[in-house]
Amino acid sequence: MKKLVILTSDALEIIRALNAAELVAGVNSGTEENPLFWPKLKDLPKVGRWNGPNYELIAGLNPDLVIGYAGRPGPEMEKKLSPFGITVLRLNFYKIKTLAKEVKILGSILKKEKEAKEFADWYQQKIELIQDRIRKIDKLPNVYIESYTDYHSTGPGSGADEMCAYAGGHNISSGFAIPYPEVTPEWVVAKNPDIIVKAASIGRCYQIPKPDKLKNIRTGIIKRPAWDNISAVRKGKVYVLANDIWTGPMAIVGISYMAKWFHPALFKDIDPVLIHKEYLKKFQKIKYSGVYVYP
Repeated sequence: MKKLVILTSDALEIIRALNAAELVAGVNSGTEENPLFWPKLKDLPKVGRWNGPNYELIAGLNPDLVIGYAGRPGPEMEKKLSPFGITVLRLNFYKIKTLAKEVKILGSILKKEKEAKEFADWYQQKIELIQDRIRKIDKLPNVYIESYTDYHSTGPGSGADEMCAYAGGHNISSGFAIPYPEVTPEWVVAKNPDIIVKAASIGRCYQIPKPDKLKNIRTGIIKRPAWDNISAVRKGKVYVLANDIWTGPMAIVGISYMAKWFHPALFKDIDPVLIHKEYLKKFQKIKYSGVYVYP
């Protein structure tokens, strides 16, 4: 049986989905900030942030594996931990194209192949249902996706660009050469997108009972100077999507919302809330709670 330290919340969700939470000996510091979401894991020893772990604390827990993102922390993590015989496993769990594969890799390592297959099959079924319908569409709506910071859009290589494509939208920032280009208000007005999707970092959504923060963000976008000339604003197609379903394993929920916003007639039978509830009950063993989108 392997003893694990988990540096990312994405990996911790997958660990819980694989019914392997009993293997976890340490978690990142952010876990205690979301106690309702992590009721049985919040009190485990904390080893620092996902991008700045405390290597002495990790070594003191004597784990077999430390799981972190592929890119950060950098190679110093292996250098710091290898003298203690601790293996670093780098898996992202936030890229849609590789999520199922990564889940199966971890399932094989932890001897949880059955659970990994169940999760991967569920995830792929949800993705493929959306993809099958999108293939019938001749013209995709033009979408302006804004990241957490105002006027920072999402270009190629960003998770949001990937989500937009999976949901059947054309990202107007897809022609940039960098993942998070900064644009001007005038550029967005000139592009005249059909739909606007704003990512909002509002804290731990699971613990937020009302949509006030998301509503205020949407109001701010609508009131931007000259943005009443944009088709999306004129037609009320401005949506705010919270950070919890923006990336990571719950991105399938965000994609489901986006698909309904982009193609309401095509996805009128799809309920993102039911998908979210199913994910939380089936794989996270917790009930649905919180606010994630507006309107």
